[in-house]
Amino acid sequence: MKNFYCSNCDSRVFFTNTVCLSCGNSIGFDLESSEMVALPSEPESGDFKRCHNYAEFHTCNWVVKADSQQTYCDSCSLTDIIPDLTLPENHVTWAKIEEAKRRLVYNLERLGLRPQPRSESNPDGLLFRFLADPDDPKEEPILTGHAAGIVTLNVAEANDSERERRRTALGEPYRTLVGHLRHEVGHFYWDQLVQGHCEDAFRELFGDETQDYGEALKKHYKDGPKANWSKSHISSYAAAHPWEDWAETWAHYLHMMDSIGTAIHSSVKINRTRKNDPVFNYEEIDLNSFESIIEAWPALACLINSFNRSLGMPDAYPFITATPVIEKLKFIHDLIDERGSPWYRVK
Repeated sequence: MKNFYCSNCDSRVFFTNTVCLSCGNSIGFDLESSEMVALPSEPESGDFKRCHNYAEFHTCNWVVKADSQQTYCDSCSLTDIIPDLTLPENHVTWAKIEEAKRRLVYNLERLGLRPQPRSESNPDGLLFRFLADPDDPKEEPILTGHAAGIVTLNVAEANDSERERRRTALGEPYRTLVGHLRHEVGHFYWDQLVQGHCEDAFRELFGDETQDYGEALKKHYKDGPKANWSKSHISSYAAAHPWEDWAETWAHYLHMMDSIGTAIHSSVKINRTRKNDPVFNYEEIDLNSFESIIEAWPALACLINSFNRSLGMPDAYPFITATPVIEKLKFIHDLIDERGSPWYRVK
């Protein structure tokens, strides 16, 4: 992610800020320019207006053009269902989820993959539904997943203690809101980029996705992950089925690109992975070249983990990218490149 500055006083601000702490000006994020813009005190004046969820619920900090017919920003317009806001805890969890979704949409925009809302006129679009478990324990709980362009997320995932409980129960090394969202949209982009276009090439790397999906997941949860999964998959869950392998690898590609983008904008220079290697300058990375990207990633992942360990926290990126995983990441990189969209923007 790039660095952001207040357009009123040029002070550093962050992606989630609604106020510049230096000058006190209200600010909002404009996706078109990828900049933080100063907002007037009078809502009806200026070039921008606050997203409805910014003005009404304070769960957003994005803006739309003042003369636009649009009332929701490009992130909030993708949300189809929200939890019951008469329950105060749902307001908090919904806000956390929307914050993670805005980072996802920013990430996709930088890759030239900005999603459009699903509708009757746009059946290939994307929608998000954020739902809470029913009060009656006899009813089926809400399952996080993707189906036909609709991503459903159980809002319990926004509760830190509940998410940690689930992570521990499932033996996962990593579980975050943005990770969930990146994974689930991976299924959506499989439909967009692979289905009907390059299934044979996909199967050579990921396996045959026509095998029974439900049975594969049942086997995974009953018997545990396949032996030696780490030699060919980014996570144990990725080994459950080729669709999950794709979605997990897709999520990690987005993790990698967002992190490298941050390193570029922060002018990071660090030692490479061997003691006597020269310093690696991230500003020199060629983001059109997968080879340049994957060469840059191990040292940065090591640095990120080292920072976490310095603070007494677990590794932020507890994964190993084996050679088959790198080949899968390259497949995703090339598919996005072939789409013909502007490549990952760092300006």
